Amino acid sequence: MPQFEFLAPRLFIDAPLRAGETVALARDQSNYLGNVLRLSAGDTILVFNGRDGEWQAHLSGRKRLDALTIAAQTRPQDRLPDLAYVFAPLKHARLDYMVQKAVEMGAAALQPVLTRFTQVARVNGERMRANVIEAAEQCGILSIAEVAEPLPLERFLNDRASQRLLVFCDEAAEVTNPLDALKRGLGRLDGIDVLIGPEGGFAEEERALLLRQPRTLRLCLGPRILRADTAGVAALALVQAALGDWAGPGASGLADPA
Repeated sequence: MPQFEFLAPRLFIDAPLRAGETVALARDQSNYLGNVLRLSAGDTILVFNGRDGEWQAHLSGRKRLDALTIAAQTRPQDRLPDLAYVFAPLKHARLDYMVQKAVEMGAAALQPVLTRFTQVARVNGERMRANVIEAAEQCGILSIAEVAEPLPLERFLNDRASQRLLVFCDEAAEVTNPLDALKRGLGRLDGIDVLIGPEGGFAEEERALLLRQPRTLRLCLGPRILRADTAGVAALALVQAALGDWAGPGASGLADPA
């Protein structure tokens, strides 16, 4: 049996979900369901809020769809692995792509950091969160990744919990097998931060600062230079395959976030 219902539309609802509850639809949600998906009153969709699992819901409304009624739960709430994607922001469409792919890969938190060669100093947090929700809706994900405010790299390093593993992806590192490096004697982990730098790479003083951090793994992503958005997908795939939840429940050394 498939784990997910792939054909039913899914919608994020920022409201408590319980059987019998009626939830009003925002105008943009009504427009999406009625005019884009061409759904009508009486049709069934799947809804989730990041807290209460996934539920079937029946649409209602006369002139336009304006509410839904929660029916039966289809999946209980799960947790994402304690995996943070830490990245230097990019411009517009490529940032949208990075956010969507990080969500698809199972990141529980997105933390923009500002480095010397970062291309973009300002980040639209609302747009990032909209991309997080859209990716979760489309990919059957029940939890909503946290979107943090941008921080200077040095402040992020000072504030982060020292017991977390910092996977520092560095094009200047020696080319070795990255899966072997990730699996080598790490055991159970208290969270992972995967750090991807800007297109211009890290400045030497930033690299030196990173290498002084406790529990730091400097990782090479192969013999070719990757663009930042490609590097993010590659790094998250490696971490999930070696330490995350891709091997199935209970196989990961990476704990769920508290």
